[in-house]
Amino acid sequence: MTDTTEPVLSAEGLVMRFGGITATNKVTLNLKKGARHALIGPNGAGKTTLINLLTGVLQPTEGRITLLGEDISRLAPHKRVKRGMVRTFQINQLFDSLTPLQTLAFTVSQQHGLGAGWWKPLGSNAMVVERCAQLLEQFHLTEVMNQPTRVLAYGKRRLLEIAIALACEPRVLLLDEPVAGVPAGEREELLQTVAALPADVSILLIEHDMDLVFSFANRMTVLVNGTVLTEGDPEQIANDPQVKAVYLGHGEEGHDAGPPQGMPAPSGGSAANEVASVGATKHG
Repeated sequence: MTDTTEPVLSAEGLVMRFGGITATNKVTLNLKKGARHALIGPNGAGKTTLINLLTGVLQPTEGRITLLGEDISRLAPHKRVKRGMVRTFQINQLFDSLTPLQTLAFTVSQQHGLGAGWWKPLGSNAMVVERCAQLLEQFHLTEVMNQPTRVLAYGKRRLLEIAIALACEPRVLLLDEPVAGVPAGEREELLQTVAALPADVSILLIEHDMDLVFSFANRMTVLVNGTVLTEGDPEQIANDPQVKAVYLGHGEEGHDAGPPQGMPAPSGGSAANEVASVGATKHG
């Protein structure tokens, strides 16, 4: 049966040129309500440029972006946030001197139009206190809520950044490599938290980690050289010879025995090796 659900976020024919270089080449992408959609591709594929277009950091040379049916192609980034599109960054953007509780209190207050009262004691608004407590518990930050952010373990910092994004009450959440730089011992908590994000929030995940991608996404888009190579569910992507050529160097398009330069080799996890094992079976 064909899915006729209107997309929450839609990009149609996006083109981004920098002088004579085309960084994004007629990209079309649709994000359904409640989607768990992954955007993958080797380094230099154009993923960051595409996300910068979606969030308004860059203005497209051609094409159209709609959010909840509204054309936001020329809308400023902060106005897109107000309309429900929120992004986390590959390198976290946090205030080191603030605690997680203070950071979330400021965010929740601003979201509910209480930003002008930032100087009031944190416990002066029951709604803000309750929402902060929920977020601190959800993101496993309660035990460190009064510690300056600068002393937090890196995994906790990543959790705080996602908590801030969720405090903005997004309809669409763009997660830019949430496990990048997180030590192995802190990854499981982060992976479980990402998997438990609210079902009504549509999520576009940009990620190199195939364990996370295959365990999280129900839809995947592969970007190569600024162009959509293919799109499908995880099983289709795992069995696509073009994808294996890009990631593993197999097939007619592959010239190397390993991943392309700059592309991380699959880690030891079974999800990451799903693509590798398919490739090995067919070409071994």
